[in-house]
Amino acid sequence: MRIALDTNVIVYAEGLNGPARRAAGRRLIDRLHADHELIVAAQCLGELHRVLTGKARMTPAMASEIADSWRRLAIVPATSEAVVFSAFELVATHPHQIWDAIILCAAAEAGCGLLLSEDMQDGFVYRGVTVANPFAETLHPLLASLLEIPS
Repeated sequence: MRIALDTNVIVYAEGLNGPARRAAGRRLIDRLHADHELIVAAQCLGELHRVLTGKARMTPAMASEIADSWRRLAIVPATSEAVVFSAFELVATHPHQIWDAIILCAAAEAGCGLLLSEDMQDGFVYRGVTVANPFAETLHPLLASLLEIPS
């Protein structure tokens, strides 16, 4: 299965919210990457760079290196005109921010079955993509099954 990662999952894996979240994020990504294709929207790489140069106070060069490591780990699909206009349609009918909608629509366009996000509504399904919070106390059944954890 193709699994998309939202920016917050990547930020946690980079350690910006403490060692416990870093460990949880890394463990999650390592387990899923072993058997599935990971997808990271270009939007997420831009948001990651912004967080790293802002909150983490990294130089742009350091932030670029980290973003590039995620580009090498995952597939980064192009954010096409179709993705952007699908996002416009999504925000017209559902309470999403446009940037989150672009990430969700990019995941759908890339053929993902799952989008891991702490910010979006856990269990929301759009064009075959299920949003799951990987840090929730009770994992979404789809994510739990991929991790082979009883839900």
